[in-house]
Amino acid sequence: MVEALKKIVVMPPKSHGELLASALAGAWRPAPEPAELSAAEMSEVAPLLTVSGAAALGWWKIRHTDLRETPPASELRQAYRFQTLQSALREQQVAELFQLLEAAGVEAVLVKGLAASRLYPEPGLRPCGDIDVCVCPSQAALAARVVGSSEAKTFWVDLHEGVEGTDARDFKELYARAETLRLGATGVRVLAFEDHLRLLCLHLLRHGAWRPLWLCDVAAALEGRPADFDWARLLGADKRRARWVACAVGLARELLGASVEGTPFDDARARRLPRWIVPEVLRQWETPSASMQAPMRHRAPMRKYLREPSGLFADLLNRWPNPIEATVRVGGPFNEWPRWPFQLANCLTRTTHFLAGANRHGESAAGDETRAGRGITSKETNSTATT
Repeated sequence: MVEALKKIVVMPPKSHGELLASALAGAWRPAPEPAELSAAEMSEVAPLLTVSGAAALGWWKIRHTDLRETPPASELRQAYRFQTLQSALREQQVAELFQLLEAAGVEAVLVKGLAASRLYPEPGLRPCGDIDVCVCPSQAALAARVVGSSEAKTFWVDLHEGVEGTDARDFKELYARAETLRLGATGVRVLAFEDHLRLLCLHLLRHGAWRPLWLCDVAAALEGRPADFDWARLLGADKRRARWVACAVGLARELLGASVEGTPFDDARARRLPRWIVPEVLRQWETPSASMQAPMRHRAPMRKYLREPSGLFADLLNRWPNPIEATVRVGGPFNEWPRWPFQLANCLTRTTHFLAGANRHGESAAGDETRAGRGITSKETNSTATT
């Protein structure tokens, strides 16, 4: 009897990251497989789903199981109901905003947020966050005036010059092949499927993959692609960026069970991910809250330490970059090499830009550091947590 008991394997408890992966596997599908979670695990993962913006997807996953009767499930169901109402309101706001932009002659494209939610079975399954709008850099000033007008001041808009990872010429090409999303009587331009999936992949990695919802977006876009999907357009001519996209798709397959059947990623070589990247994503998912990400976790703006160095060293540790984010921001490869050289290079780049901007009048050095080191617009500091 004792010998038999010794043979019983006691499985260690799942980490927060593993619980999130179990709770969200296939959750973007119309009829996902039931979550393989106990009631105790449901109680543990529910707060993580809520803070990461995936509560509605968590409810969708358990709505036809016994877990729907557990106390945490009621909170997830409430989030689902709220997001359904919020989605309808956001559609109206987006339609009004694009009417204003069109009247001003601004060529604009809606990305992420509402553009991503259309890939899910119901719009309320994905929080809309702010309204991410990309415009041609040559029209950025005009678009900013529209966004800042009295008619649009109540909208939470994140205005981007161009599309992440492209230049002005590319934006015109992206706009020319963009699709039209009908919101009532208003036509809103959204990226073509290939361009949208590419953006979702790069956005996920550029922000360190700390938010599980972003990987669900990648999975939903991958599985919801049309039959004439252009894989060459998705991957592009840059082999390194193509590898970035492949890694994002590989993470969706490995962690969330996204199907890669019939894709260029369905072979042994393409399935091979760097050994460090899945554990790193799961580590990021231990604290999938915006408050735990840069710059919100920083104790003070760097300018403050120029006057009062006390506490600088401890805060520098808070500013050590996520290895996934650092790799992308310095243009590095996703391979088996150690990540610290890319993290150090990213720190040096941010420090150089901070020092260059520290003497400018009327600017926040902290904002300067964030925009230069993270390559984002002034509003994206907030939108990182919501889109």
